[in-house]
Amino acid sequence: MKQANLAVIMTCYNRRNTTLACLNALYQQNNHCDVYLTDDGSSDGTTEAIKAEYPEVKILQGNGNLFWVGGMHLAFGEAIKHQYDYYLWLNDDTFLEANAVSKLLQVHQNLTELGYPDSIVVGSTRDSMTGKATYGGAVKSKKWYSNKFEFLEPSSVIQQCDAMYGNCVLIPKSIAIKVGNIDTAFVHSLGDLDYALRARKMGCKIWVAPGYIGTCNRNSIRNSWVDTNLNILERLKKVLQIKGFPLKSWTIFCSRHSGPFWIFYWFLPYIRAIIGYKDLAISPTFAEDINQTNSEV
Repeated sequence: MKQANLAVIMTCYNRRNTTLACLNALYQQNNHCDVYLTDDGSSDGTTEAIKAEYPEVKILQGNGNLFWVGGMHLAFGEAIKHQYDYYLWLNDDTFLEANAVSKLLQVHQNLTELGYPDSIVVGSTRDSMTGKATYGGAVKSKKWYSNKFEFLEPSSVIQQCDAMYGNCVLIPKSIAIKVGNIDTAFVHSLGDLDYALRARKMGCKIWVAPGYIGTCNRNSIRNSWVDTNLNILERLKKVLQIKGFPLKSWTIFCSRHSGPFWIFYWFLPYIRAIIGYKDLAISPTFAEDINQTNSEV
């Protein structure tokens, strides 16, 4: 396989050591890449440290209000201008194993040879301590009444899925041209799921690569809108915040992807915040997100 022209898309905020460790693992891959990274107003010296250790990284500065979607949109948009063959979304708390990028590129080449060039390839991650699966692809529940997306455990073979979480995602140029950038109608969460669902509506396919590509630990639900140790009012306030289900973004997502009865699904996170139901989470983005294995849409 010839050397691919690859751009890596990242965003970060006040996680200097984590971001540097992610970049260290990335630059140990066998593939050359150009890194586009949005630093959304970090105050911990992240930009300075990256410039010192990895001066080739193309750093874009945010104003502190971009969050995951805005940061990724800024970096992705800049990279798209240069028409790379591939774009790799990479969370800065995702640490790649050796040859992870080559593995994803090879999967896409195999899919192209099978007649599926417009395919997104998702890399699955596991917890560094427990070894349990954390993020990757997702499939729609087969229950007739459900509009839930459930995490798809990786296997030894490639699997087709319905959506993805944005920790490690390989997007070929053809899809970037067709689907475009991440939609800034979303702020911190849901942008990755929305991108996957829009891509599928345009005839693209989403696949989970075999095995794991690295580690990314799951985040705690402590002090979140699903933390039943908080009272009802506290949970309701948190579910309406940017890292929960803000009204405008959630309304757009449901009306776009949840069918004619979308208003029924629209109520669910707010009801569950009130009653303290835990089996619900938003799409993975920064470590501050509330990440479980299911995403109700």
